[in-house]
This record gives sequence, structure tokens and C-alpha cells, in this order.
Amino acid sequence: MEFPAYRPRRLRRTEALRSMIRETSLHPSDFIYPLFVKFGTGKRDEISSMPGVFQLTLDQLPAEIDELKSLGIPAVILFGLPDVKDEAGSGAYATDGIVQQAIRAIKAHDPEYTVVTDVCMCEYTSHGHCGALDEHGCVLNDITLEMLAHTAVSHAEAGADMVAPSDMMDGRVGAIRAALDAEGYSDVPIMAYAAKYASGYYGPFREAADSAPAFGDRRAYQMDPANAEEALREVALDIAEGADIVMVKPALAYMDIIRRVKDEFGYPTAAYNVSGEYAMVKAAARNGWIDEKRVVLETLTAFKRAGAEIILTYHAKDAARWLKEG
Repeated sequence: MEFPAYRPRRLRRTEALRSMIRETSLHPSDFIYPLFVKFGTGKRDEISSMPGVFQLTLDQLPAEIDELKSLGIPAVILFGLPDVKDEAGSGAYATDGIVQQAIRAIKAHDPEYTVVTDVCMCEYTSHGHCGALDEHGCVLNDITLEMLAHTAVSHAEAGADMVAPSDMMDGRVGAIRAALDAEGYSDVPIMAYAAKYASGYYGPFREAADSAPAFGDRRAYQMDPANAEEALREVALDIAEGADIVMVKPALAYMDIIRRVKDEFGYPTAAYNVSGEYAMVKAAARNGWIDEKRVVLETLTAFKRAGAEIILTYHAKDAARWLKEG
């Protein structure tokens, strides 16, 4: 049998040749870095299940933003830890809430740095669910929409550049868009957690944000991991309601969904490389079982290859440093 005229290995022989035909590129500008902010001063508390990730007080934010900016990471997404929680989750939309203060602190330090905010109620409610509850402990969808819209507007008033509803309530993108527009914030885009699955990969985040539900789980509003067609319906609804960017969460086990969303809609698409994905890599690397740098860059490149232009990842700092090193 004769060898074919085309030999793919010819173009794999050197790094220069490989780089010439590389189809997917990864850059620090692709990343959004999640930040957990809390009240107090002088605190930078490492999250035990997420080595290298911290809960920060407001006075720590300027140095954090300077570091991210020096690494070429263009944006953060804020998650707040309130000092008090209640049934109404009032800390989510309080004028002096932790996220609202964090936005102002970042903007006072660097007005041009991009601040995205997570819009949800779970960190702020005493029961840990993503909205108001009825007498049976079920989330009341339409009442929750008012709470989410109020929260999004309060973030915009504080100076947020983008809001990102993560609650998975029906109709929340439309409610938030209408509220922002009515208050004069029509230029504030919405990055919707459009296909957010009820995933086992969220465990470390519950520690980081102190947001574990006091009872039950979130399968009544987050998506069944078995479903793909449903994800496309959810994304279509969010786009119709005014989403500017759609997100798939988690990312690692859902790259097929990222690809299908991109192919179906051609919309700006984000992937959330979640806490459990981060923690697994960190644990394996600490035990010497994997090469962390190779695995992280390979995984993040795969999200880009699947169709995501934006990657929310706790690996952003490490990945940015590695990319700069070449």
C-alpha cells in the first residue's frame, strides 16, 4: 500500500509549523474572573476547597484589579457575601449592599475596568434558595422576578457594566431588561445564564458564596443534566427576551451544549468553568497526578473550540500567566 500524498505530520514537525495552522487561540482577554466580596477590612480568606481563590473585603479590591489588569484579564464578575440574610434577600438589592459597594470601590479605583455582577438571591436569602418561597417551600417565580429586576437596577445604579442573572426563573431576562430600560440603563447588557444545569460540580461554590440551600435542592428551577433540546429552548427564550450574551454552565461536561448553542443561534456565548471543575484539577495537580498547566490550557482551549468566546474561570490568573510565558 502506498503512502498518501498528504501527510498531516509534515505540519506538526515544529512549533512554528504547528502555530501556523492552529485553528483555535486562547488569550487572557477571553476570561472573566469571579470575585467573592464581603464586609470587613483587611481580609483575604482563602476558600479551602478552591486553593488560590479568596473571599475579599472591599479594601483588597484595588490591588486585585491592578493584578488582573496587569495580566490582561479584562473583567470580573462579582458575588457577594452579605453580613445579614433574610427571607426577602434584601441584601441583594440594598443600596449599601456588598456588591453595590464593591462596584463603587472598583470604579473609584479604575473607572474603565469592566464589572459584571451576578444577579441572584441565593447568597442573600436565609433559606438559600434563589427567590421568594411559598408556604410549601417552592420558589415563587413571578414575585422573584421583581426581586431580580430590583437587584439588577441597583447594580446598574452603582456602576455595573453588565448584569448576569443566574437564577433560572422563567421570564427573568425580560423583566430585568424592562426594568433597566425604564430606569435609563438601556446600554447595560445582560449576560444570561441561559442553560444552567442542576449540577454536582457546584459544591465548592456553595462554600465560597455561603449559598447552600437550607433544605431541598434546586432541581425545580435548574436544568436536568440529561437534557439538550431543553437547553436550546431556554436559550431561545432568553434571546427573545433581550439577552445580549448567553451562557452555558457548567462547561466541562456540557461542551456539546456550548457547540449546539453556538451552531443554532450564532450568539455571543459564554462558558462558566465552575468551582468543582477548578477544585478537581487543583486536587489532582497537588497530588502530582496531572500537569496542571497543560490540563488547564487544554480545557480552556476546548471551551473556545466548542464555541465560547467568553470563559468565566477561576483559573484565569494562572492561565493568563502561562499564556504570557508562552
